[in-house]
Amino acid sequence: MAAPGLDGCSWFAALSLGVSLLKCLFMDAYHSTDFEVHRNWLAVTHSLPVSRWYHENTSEWTLDYPPLFAWFEFGLSHVAQHFDRNMLVVENLNYASPATVLFQRLSVVFTDLVFIFAVRECCRCVQEQKGPRDVLSRPSFVLAVLLLWNFGLLIVDHIHFQYNGFLFGFLLLSVAKHLQGALLFAILLNLKHIYLYVAPAYGIYLLRSYCFTQDHKDGSVNWRSFSPLRLLALGAIVVSVCALSFGPFIAMGQLPQVLSRLFPFKRGLCHAYWAPNIWALYNMLDKVLAVLGVRLKLLEEAELPRASMTGGLVQEFQHSVLPSVSPSVTLVCTLLSILPAVASIWRRPRGARGFLRCLLLCALASFMFGWHVHEKAVLIAILPLSILAVESREDAGIFLVLTTTGHYSLFPLIFTPAELPIKVVLMLLFVIFSFAALRKLYSGQGSLLRPLESVYLAGLVAVAIACEIVFPLSPWQQRLPFLPLLATSVYCSVGVSYSFLRLYASLLRQDEKPKQL
Repeated sequence: MAAPGLDGCSWFAALSLGVSLLKCLFMDAYHSTDFEVHRNWLAVTHSLPVSRWYHENTSEWTLDYPPLFAWFEFGLSHVAQHFDRNMLVVENLNYASPATVLFQRLSVVFTDLVFIFAVRECCRCVQEQKGPRDVLSRPSFVLAVLLLWNFGLLIVDHIHFQYNGFLFGFLLLSVAKHLQGALLFAILLNLKHIYLYVAPAYGIYLLRSYCFTQDHKDGSVNWRSFSPLRLLALGAIVVSVCALSFGPFIAMGQLPQVLSRLFPFKRGLCHAYWAPNIWALYNMLDKVLAVLGVRLKLLEEAELPRASMTGGLVQEFQHSVLPSVSPSVTLVCTLLSILPAVASIWRRPRGARGFLRCLLLCALASFMFGWHVHEKAVLIAILPLSILAVESREDAGIFLVLTTTGHYSLFPLIFTPAELPIKVVLMLLFVIFSFAALRKLYSGQGSLLRPLESVYLAGLVAVAIACEIVFPLSPWQQRLPFLPLLATSVYCSVGVSYSFLRLYASLLRQDEKPKQL
């Protein structure tokens, strides 16, 4: 890694304090059902014995995170009791007293300290350009803003309500030394299993760059350099963390019950709001073919399966014309889509930045082809790409497309009129800063965006105006309430898919280059 990119911490402290104060302003903002989800988990872990944690179903929002996160909620509950003990009663469904809201909001802000520390460590490793530069145009400063003030994290964690910043802190810190990275990622995986998406990147990279101690001159692996002791060390770390997390439930014979909560494959292919991925385009194509089939009298409307795009709880989705997609199909598609990335890192690890590129490709591939993907999962790709964007002009261009598209796809999460100005202003400020800062960072090196990319992003403005302003005032709101969700999902799917293909094209071009000695 490069020399430290922080020679002083005054500006970083100011950025951290500023964003923390901003988060506090959202205390009374709208919060989603995830607020009640986490309140219920506080109550379950505090009021019930461990043996009942993964069986309790008084609330529909049952505990479905790994055991380490359950223990995290258990720890928070002991602080929560000093705010309002009634929030820890399992039967108090949808309980949201002012003290409860204050505690849960503050718990997210406080645990974000892990994320702030991780961002600081990332900024220390950024490659700074030679010569004196204004602080505002330094890569480390730009990166700090892109991460700390990330629009997606602000609205998902501090309005919608979740603990993603805390978890992303572990993710960013895990891109470090081998054993430390293995430990931190094992902890992260036992906090939230969605990070299984990027586990192949960690597994292959650690095996290749740590367990094999030498390469040949052409960069290929020297099989004779394999160290069984290093493999045992890595395995011991991962197994120890998993044993501490799952051990009590294995001892109680509850592992099948825990796994059934963690992997509920009875849920449908897509969430109630389609994440902007390949399956959103697939669903849209199915809808178009069904409509054409009915109009051309090739299909009988009464015989088509009924499906809702706007249901609240998760649901199964049956396609009308195209073959329905099973979890096994999405698994195969996901594995095939990450195969080139992990194969590349096996052939030439390229250090921490090569690993980071593989990680974000695995994250984006899983987002594109995974089963029942949530729209918020796009952040797992956006945040690592932020680091690459301040060091590579090509990555900066891809970042602008992906982050603008991915962040706008989160707009439907915050649908209340009172929060409309907040999300619009925050989104605009982040987009303006991203474009201005990255253009200044790469001034004199050509445009960051290609002409068609600029046209596509301009179209996103038209979609936003139509969905957020025009549609609510039109008569279509009653007849076609799903239309804004459909338009947002499908349009953003194009941008996310394009970014995924460009990232892969960039990786393949790097593979064609001879290794620099």
